[in-house]
Amino acid sequence: MRDDRIGDPMRAAQANMRPSPVRRFYKAVDVSEADGRHALTLDGRPARTPGKNRLAARSRAVMEKAAAEWARQGETLDPSDMPVTRLVNSALDGVAKTMDETRAEIVRYAGSDLLCYRAEGPEELAERQRRAFDPVLDWAFDQLGQRFVLAAGVMHGGQPPELIAAFAAAVERFDDPVALAALSVVTTLTGSTVLALAVAHGFLKPEDAWRLAHLDEDFQIERWGADDEAMARRAARWREMEAAAMVLAATRTV
Repeated sequence: MRDDRIGDPMRAAQANMRPSPVRRFYKAVDVSEADGRHALTLDGRPARTPGKNRLAARSRAVMEKAAAEWARQGETLDPSDMPVTRLVNSALDGVAKTMDETRAEIVRYAGSDLLCYRAEGPEELAERQRRAFDPVLDWAFDQLGQRFVLAAGVMHGGQPPELIAAFAAAVERFDDPVALAALSVVTTLTGSTVLALAVAHGFLKPEDAWRLAHLDEDFQIERWGADDEAMARRAARWREMEAAAMVLAATRTV
């Protein structure tokens, strides 16, 4: 039930990445403090985003992950091997300028969250959904004080205004553009604001949230087999998910 209503904050950075191969132009990679943030340096000089912002974040752990991506590059840079860098780029060049809009897009997702859509059959799938999804929705109720309304089949049921308001308040607490960009990425990739919030708060491990997001898909694979191309695309999306989850974990403590 994933859809593309949220403009993936990765895309802004990806669109700005140069399409032709870029030769590695540096030797040393480091992270230094600058203006209260942790900044990436290349041969001692500040690294920049495609939008010419200094490549920096509040969390040193995030920038050390980005630095590791730059350090492991070969003769040419491979942007697909730099998911944390791309996320920070998108946060600084895009999300930082549209914080309210990004929050609003995430909150809109709550109106038709993946975990709220339940199969009418077969019963085995419906039971798997109950066992897997209900504990996460119970956790969300504890956090928000409001309960999500479930819908059968694919009909859009909507959610009560009180629930949407409570969820908006939860998202409002993400005041770091890098953390908010990561929350948006996880929401987009899983189709679930609840899963994204659960990962952000440490209630779910990233791999567990990923498994829940693909529960229906995996049920079909068990019966009909996997498509190699689809699985390759899923593996690529997991790398983005893993990077965003790492950023959320790192920004919980800053």
